[in-house]
Amino acid sequence: MAADPFPIVESARAKVNLTLHVTGRRHDGYHLLESVVVFADVGDKITVTSSTDGTLTLDYDGPFAELLPPPADNLVLCAAVALKQAFDVGIGAHIGLTKILPVASGIGGGSADAAATLRALAQLWNIDINAPTCRQIAQSLGADVPVCLATRPAMMTGVGETLAPIPALPDAAMVLVNPGVEVSTQAVFKARTTPFSATAGWPDKTADIAALVDAVRTRHNDLQAPAIELAPEIDVVLKVLGNAPGARLARMSGSGATCFALCASLADAEVCASAVRHAYPTWWVVAAQLQTT
Repeated sequence: MAADPFPIVESARAKVNLTLHVTGRRHDGYHLLESVVVFADVGDKITVTSSTDGTLTLDYDGPFAELLPPPADNLVLCAAVALKQAFDVGIGAHIGLTKILPVASGIGGGSADAAATLRALAQLWNIDINAPTCRQIAQSLGADVPVCLATRPAMMTGVGETLAPIPALPDAAMVLVNPGVEVSTQAVFKARTTPFSATAGWPDKTADIAALVDAVRTRHNDLQAPAIELAPEIDVVLKVLGNAPGARLARMSGSGATCFALCASLADAEVCASAVRHAYPTWWVVAAQLQTT
């Protein structure tokens, strides 16, 4: 198949949980969450081109491509099939996934990839991505897919289906670190032993990095402790990040194992990342700007 003259490219930015409170559990077993979610200016890349034979195909490249499941089992292809069937699209598409983010790492890589696929194919097939059907498809694919579809800072509640905007964040940056450990989300939830948390909300304003750090520090990630029990390397990462130059606060994202440090600027984040890389050259370390709106 010849490539389209203008293939559609969408970024699948890293999703970072600044806070994550487990507030309850539904009768069907799904946990209720309250989480402030932001996005870093680093991520995977989805490229789509049209296919006149009506088929959907997927291939991989990038540094973490070898760790991905077979294309037929990837959430990207599930998203594409669901959108094609829901809108009865006759033409097909070839999807390329450039895998930059670590796999099973707590920064929504698979969910972000699926969401970026929905956005890209909606453009290719002239579908309104804001249509209720698209939101329903996102919800059916996983708890993090709706917020990744929006790709804006948000307060995420329920099982991920309810999103509310949060006030614009201050200019800031972060360092993301993964020690090369995969952690099962299901296992982390199962390892929880603490009571459910009360909701904590979010300030009406975080005017600067100090206010942002204070807002995060006075809240928490309920999954951090059980994740450390399953993967003690996470605790090492948090201590290294917390003591690195330029880091204002260190915490785990999602169910791990990726951790982040908040920094006042990208320059500070680069200094922090350089120090961590020097001490632990086998870790995945990246400095990135924080998306503020």
